[in-house]
Amino acid sequence: MMIATLGHHLNRFQRDGRGTALVEMALIAPLMLMLSAGVFEFGNLIHDKLLMEAGLTDGARFAARCNSKLYTDAGLAAIDCAGVATNIAVFGKTAVGVSGVPDVPRISGWRTADVTVTMNNTCQEAVVAGVTKYRSTTAQVCVVRAVGTYPYTGIGMLSIIGIGPIILGGLHEERLIRF
Repeated sequence: MMIATLGHHLNRFQRDGRGTALVEMALIAPLMLMLSAGVFEFGNLIHDKLLMEAGLTDGARFAARCNSKLYTDAGLAAIDCAGVATNIAVFGKTAVGVSGVPDVPRISGWRTADVTVTMNNTCQEAVVAGVTKYRSTTAQVCVVRAVGTYPYTGIGMLSIIGIGPIILGGLHEERLIRF
């Protein structure tokens, strides 16, 4: 009799569908929230990396075309091509500290100290062991290089899982334009 009563209660419990959606939601919701937040964090990281690479590209392009000698030959003050290129990389503009214009970096927290623009005109052989590295009418090609780092701290998901800041890095080289 006792087993029959227990079997009857188990059958009734098995057929009753009330509350199953609530239980399923309670089990799945935390996992889905963590997964969604992780996707958002990764998207934010990729966005910051792309902004940094765009800045380094812009800075290197300016540095490759900058010629301070043209200014001094014309009787004007020389310009700091590497400094201006660094400002372009970080802030997207040539001059920093102009009154009335805010100095907002491309990425929050990115500083000019995190970017190095090398303009010592490091020259590379255009052809190495029969392989063309650079198309050029000269035997050597001189390049400028913009290198940057950024400590990505994210929106908080990394600290929850115990990961510290991720150091994003990038570089861009441009052929020096002689004119």
